[in-house]
Amino acid sequence: MTLTTTDPASAGPHVVVAPDSFKGSLDAIEVAEAIAAGVLAAVPTARVTRLPMADGGEGSLAALAAAWRVPQHELDTVDALGRPTTARWATSPDGRTGVVELASASGLPAVADAEPQPLHAHTRGTGEVAAAVLSAGVEEVLVCLGGSASTDGGAGVLAGLGARMLDADGVEVPDGGQGLARVASLDLTGLHPRARQVRWRLAVDVTSSLTGEHGAAAVYGPQKGAGPGDVAFLDEALARWAGVLERETGRAVRSLPGAGAAGGVPAALVAVFGAAVERGADLVAEAVGLPAALADADLVITGEGSFDSQSSRGKAPDGVARAAAASPAHPPVVVIAGQVLMPAAQSRASGIRAAFSIANGPLGLDELVAHTAQRLTETAAHVAALALGEG
Repeated sequence: MTLTTTDPASAGPHVVVAPDSFKGSLDAIEVAEAIAAGVLAAVPTARVTRLPMADGGEGSLAALAAAWRVPQHELDTVDALGRPTTARWATSPDGRTGVVELASASGLPAVADAEPQPLHAHTRGTGEVAAAVLSAGVEEVLVCLGGSASTDGGAGVLAGLGARMLDADGVEVPDGGQGLARVASLDLTGLHPRARQVRWRLAVDVTSSLTGEHGAAAVYGPQKGAGPGDVAFLDEALARWAGVLERETGRAVRSLPGAGAAGGVPAALVAVFGAAVERGADLVAEAVGLPAALADADLVITGEGSFDSQSSRGKAPDGVARAAAASPAHPPVVVIAGQVLMPAAQSRASGIRAAFSIANGPLGLDELVAHTAQRLTETAAHVAALALGEG
C-alpha cells in the first residue's frame, strides 16, 4: 500500500520518493513530505508516490505503519535496564504480519539518561512485545533490529517469550550479557504457545558475525559503554551462549552473517525458531510495496542524514537503488542527504545517478536541523527540475 500525494490518473511524470529518516531532525515520513513538496513545486503535474523507508533499524516500524496506514499499538514493558517503558508494535492490514522494532523497547536512546550498563542491559522488553504480537494471531513476525542498547545474544528476547536460561545448577541466570557467561542450558517449555508456529524474519543492516574481532561485542560494544575488559568478557560470554544454542537446537549460529546485529539477537532467534536473516532495506522495501511503485517510475528520490561509504552496505538508499535496478522501468535514482561523503564513482557504482547535499556551504548544525525540511524541499525542487526537464 502506497501513499500518493496527487491524482493517480495524472498524466505527468511519476516520481517515487523513498527516503530514510534524517536522524536527529526529521523522521522518514517528514522527509518524504518535504521532498514531495519540492517535486510538486517544480513539476505541478507530477504524480508523487511517497514511500517512507528504513533499513530495518530505528524508524522501520513507523515507516511500515505509515505505508500500510495502520495504527501502532502500545504495550507496557521494560527498557534495556529493566525500567518501565512503553513500546509500540503493529500488524499489516491483513493481520498476517506483526512488526516488532527492537529499538522501541530495548533501544539505546531510551537509556541515554542513565549510566551505561553494558553487562546488564538486555532485550527482555522486546521479547514481551513479540509475545503480544503473537497473541494477536499473526502468521509472521518481522523483527526490525538496530539501535540496541544491549549485548545479550537475544537471550532477553527468548526470556520475554517465556524461555529460561539456566546455569549448571539449574538456576536461572540474570538478564544481560553477564548471564551468558554462566548459561549451561536452555529451557523452552514455557515458550509462548505460538512462538514456533509462525515464520520469523529478521531485518538487519549489518553483516557482522556473533563473536570475534568483527563480532557484536568488539564492533558495537563500545557504543554501548563497554570498555576493553567488558568487550573481552562479552565476547567470551557470547561464544559460550553460541555453544549452548548450537548444542540444544542443532543450528549453527556462531559464524552466521548478520548474527552480530543488535548485540547478537539473530543468534537466538535463528537457533530456536529458524528465523530468516534478511537485509533490512530489502525487507522494508518489499513490505511497503516499493517494487510495484517503481514499475512505471520516471524518477526515484531517496536519502538519509549522511550518505557515506556505509550507505552502499545495506542502508536504505542501497536498497532503493537495487530495487530500481531490478525494475522493468529502470528509473534513475537520486539521493538527497544532509551530507554527501561518498565519492561520486562509488555512488554511481552502487546505482545512484547523483547525490545532493542540503548543506551547501558553511552551516551550523543547529541551523541545519532547524531548516532541514525547507532545504529538503528546495533541493528536491532543483533535482526534479533538472531530472524532468522542467528548469
